[in-house]
Parts: sequence; structure tokens; C-alpha cells
Amino acid sequence: MSRDAESMLIDTHCHLDFPDFADERDALVARAGEVGVKQMVTISTRIGKFDQVKAIAETYANVFCSAGTHPNNAADEPDLPVEAYVEAARYEKCVAIGEAGLDYHYDYATPEVQKPVFRRQIEAARRTGLPLVIHARSADDDMAAILKEEMGKGAFGFILHCFSSGPELARVGVELGGYVSFSGILTFPKSQDLRDIAATVPHDRLLVETDAPYLAPKPFRGKRNEPAYVAHTAAVLAETIGLSVEETARLTTENAFRCFSRMTRV
Repeated sequence: MSRDAESMLIDTHCHLDFPDFADERDALVARAGEVGVKQMVTISTRIGKFDQVKAIAETYANVFCSAGTHPNNAADEPDLPVEAYVEAARYEKCVAIGEAGLDYHYDYATPEVQKPVFRRQIEAARRTGLPLVIHARSADDDMAAILKEEMGKGAFGFILHCFSSGPELARVGVELGGYVSFSGILTFPKSQDLRDIAATVPHDRLLVETDAPYLAPKPFRGKRNEPAYVAHTAAVLAETIGLSVEETARLTTENAFRCFSRMTRV
């Protein structure tokens, strides 16, 4: 991305508390800023480790956080009440609930364990008014069914993060008022089907993310990902939806502030 084309970007999903970044977090945040990634959201995967993401958000003015239990960690926190998520979300820089959802690709937790943990986080999103960051892998049908059922009990905002599912889940997500966030997977040569889906998502529902340290985009594929690299995903999204890089940066940034309504402009 040229300096002339740069505009502000937000990495809406990264994991700055992971050990991959422990020795160079200051440099990582600085590198992001140098390429226009001015704000980021570091995502919780366990309430039991929420203090770690909170401490990072406290350290950097431009870093915000979420509070939640990842589906692959649901067996570690199977019985947390809704109040546990609500209480963590009282922290002023907590802008979302999650990462929550369903993952049938791995077997760290059975669907029977994952589903109630997911539903409790949906209720926490309702109670707090914060959007729910949703992880869905190899679980499209169950995810769509739960979202439809739960939305009937009361509205809540949500993001289908690191979207790599099929067109039907994208359609359901948009119809229910959700956002669809694309990661470095969008840049992979074999991801044309995903780019086709991205082209169908209304522009006001699009977000970009890294999911760092995972899923580095081209030309860094196979290496450790970091927030600065979201610029490459945004460039491919721009080409996919027929907008300039600058327009896409502006669009996804405004969408991020609308979605994460508690996140302030730094």
C-alpha cells in the first residue's frame, strides 16, 4: 500500500496476549501505526485470563479488548454464569463479548459443552449492549440455527469473525444484522469462493482483521501474523468489492466504530 493511498485501518480481531508477542508488543503496536493501522481490538479467549487482555488495553491507548470464552476453551470454563461476562465487560475499554461460538473442526470441547457456553455469551451481549465476536468453524448449520433462535429472544449485535464459512451463513448473518469480518484467508490464491462471498456482503457490514498471530496474508503466508498486515487484507478486499484502497479503509473503519460502539477514536 503506498503512502498516498494510506488511510486509517482498524484490526478488529487480534490476540496480543498470546506468547508469540510477549517480547515485542511495543514494536508490534508501533509497526501497525506506521502503516495506518491506528487501533486494534485484542480478543479474549478465556475469562480466566481476562486480566491479561485488560492489562494490554491499559498499556496502549489505541488497543481495546473483549471478554469471552473461545469454543475450544469451553471445557475449561463450562459453567461460567452470564454475570461473569457482564462483570468483565464493565471495564471501560472492553468493547465486545467473545470470542464465542462453535468449532466442530477440533474436539477440544464437545458440541454439547460448546452450545450452552455460546448461548450464555449471547445473553451477555444482550445485557451489555456490546457486540458478540463469533467464531464458527465446520458448524454452519448449527450456528445459523442458534443465531436465528436466539435473535428471536431479543436482539444482539454480532460479528462473524475470520469468515471462512459458506454463503448461507454469510446471508443469515447479514439478514440478522451482523457484520462479516475477513482475515488474511481472503488473500490466499485458492480463496476465490471466499472473495465471491465478500463481494455479496453489503458494504456497511464489512470488517477486516488479522486474527494475529494466525493466518498471515500474502505475502507473509506461513509466517507469524501481526496487526500491521491487515493492510494487505484490506487491499484485497478493496479489489474484491470494486473500491479504492483508501475508500475501503475509510469504509471498514467507520463500520468498526459503528459495530464496536464503545470504542473511542484515539
